[in-house]
Amino acid sequence: MAKDYQVLAFGDSLTAGYGLAKEDGFTAQLQKYLRDQGHQVTIINAGVSGDTTSGGLARLEWSLAGTPGGKPDLVLLALGGNDALRGIDPAISRTNMDKMLTILQKANIDTLILGMMAPPNMGEDYENKFNTIFPDLAEKYKVDLYPFFLDGVAGDLSLNQGDAMHPNAQGVQAVVRRIAPIIIDKFLTP
Repeated sequence: MAKDYQVLAFGDSLTAGYGLAKEDGFTAQLQKYLRDQGHQVTIINAGVSGDTTSGGLARLEWSLAGTPGGKPDLVLLALGGNDALRGIDPAISRTNMDKMLTILQKANIDTLILGMMAPPNMGEDYENKFNTIFPDLAEKYKVDLYPFFLDGVAGDLSLNQGDAMHPNAQGVQAVVRRIAPIIIDKFLTP
């Protein structure tokens, strides 16, 4: 029997499944999608609602150690949204993401960054500084990047919960349909 491929979904409320039944959250839907495609994958939900890149950095190493075997095969690094919503200086977010990617690289763990974008109400200067964090660091660390976690879902009220920020079950399904093929192509296909 083939080894179960362990994926650590490390993020905030978007990976935690905020406001959704467990089976409707990102990690459950992603695991089901990948298994339905014939891949023996377990997605570990390491999402903490409200988490920032600072909080992620503080908990990354113990989250990695807590995975079966002490090391996942892949980390989906999905933080930054709360930094932007709180107006945290993009230089702080960049430094935290950089440090997390250093930890993952030293541990020799494949990583897919699920990027974020600043909301337009933060202003052009903030947007420019924040939105370059993810592509810049993906290039620096030679890791794969999915540029915007909520691509195709953000701004579509039919795919979001009442807060217009967190995807509903259908919105999560749309996100999974976009991200899962990248995981299959880049990490699960020999």
